[in-house]
This record gives sequence, structure tokens and C-alpha cells, in this order.
Amino acid sequence: MEKKRTEARPTPARSAAARPTPARPTAARSAGVSSRDRGRATRRQLIEATARLCKERPGAEISVAEIANAAGVFPNQVTYYFGSKDSLLVHAAFLGLLHDARRIERLGRQAPDAATFRRNIARAVLAMPSLPSVARALAAGISKPELAPVVDRHLQLLFRQSGRFVGQLVDARGWGVRRPLDVETRTFWSTALGAVLLVRAGANGTVADLDLAGALTIHDESERGR
Repeated sequence: MEKKRTEARPTPARSAAARPTPARPTAARSAGVSSRDRGRATRRQLIEATARLCKERPGAEISVAEIANAAGVFPNQVTYYFGSKDSLLVHAAFLGLLHDARRIERLGRQAPDAATFRRNIARAVLAMPSLPSVARALAAGISKPELAPVVDRHLQLLFRQSGRFVGQLVDARGWGVRRPLDVETRTFWSTALGAVLLVRAGANGTVADLDLAGALTIHDESERGR
């Protein structure tokens, strides 16, 4: 009796539906990312619009409705993203200050020697259009403790940015500094901002009466022995 032959049958290929496919972001995840992007864009719009209004109307009281209208958003988004108008004003004030500081850095790079650098930087800082708004932000940080961490975060960013600029310039020019860079930048900005607060608080005189250049110890070869 003839034995039945068994033959190995080829395994059918997996259908496309059965093959594993790379994981794709779910609709919910994509929506979450998109929502975060929109939120960041709205925050940025609000800060930039507020900074622009503060620059155009220094010292003026700006309403939430005006800010929202300038940013093209709803008024309730001010409190949604920042908690309060004062918090938004702090963010906007320091955005303006950082922009002014970058312009002053360009001016500083043009100075032919350290003495001119100190003089030009001091004069330019005291004339910055953002200073009134920053003085207001500092006062808000004093009167409203919940805003103090926001003020401090922006100040630390200012100190770091200024420290990098001074360090790069000193290295490139072969200049010297008579104290650590972080102390140099903190001392300079504390003097400048303190002077503005005094004037706005009603102290006699103006910021022009301040020897802000004297708060800088940056020097070049011709001044090393002084």
C-alpha cells in the first residue's frame, strides 16, 4: 500500500493588515501638541503687544481690553495665560529690557577703548525706553510677593546675557575686569535699576546725576596701573 506523501506547505504571507505598523501619534496626542503650540503663540502675542503698548505710552495705565485688542485675542486669555495683568506687564517689561540690552551690546562693541565703552554703555542704559516699565515691574515684585519669582527669573536672564556679552568682549579685546563677571553685571544693573526706582519714587535729581560708568571696572592696558 502506497504511503501518502506529506509535503510542507508554504506559509501564506502575512496580509498587510496583519503586519505590525510603526506607531503613529494618536489624534489626542496631536491635538495636545497643537494646543500647546497655540498656547505658546498666544502668550508670545500678548507679551509682545503689551511691550509695544508700554513703549508707545510709557507710564500710562493700560487696560486688559487694550492689550487683548492689540494682541488679537480675547481679554480672558490674559488671566488664563498669566494669572493677572500685573504678571503680564512684568513679562512685557523685561522683554523690552532684553531687547534694549541687545541694542546696547551692539553699541558697546563699537567702542575703541574701555573708557569709551564704560561711558557709552552707561549713557545708553540710562536712556533706555524700557526703564520706566521695568521700574514698575520691580515695584510690583515688591508689593505683590506672587510676582517676585517672575521678576527674579527675568533678572537672572538679564544678568546671564550681560555676563556672556562682557566676557566675550573682554576676551576679544584683551581687557580686564577687577571683579568676577557675575558681580560686575549684577552691580551695574542693580545700580541702574535702583537709580530709576529712586527717581520714580520722587527722589530729587535725575538718573543723569548718577555716575553709572563708575559702577563698571572694565579697563584696558592703558588703565591697568590706575
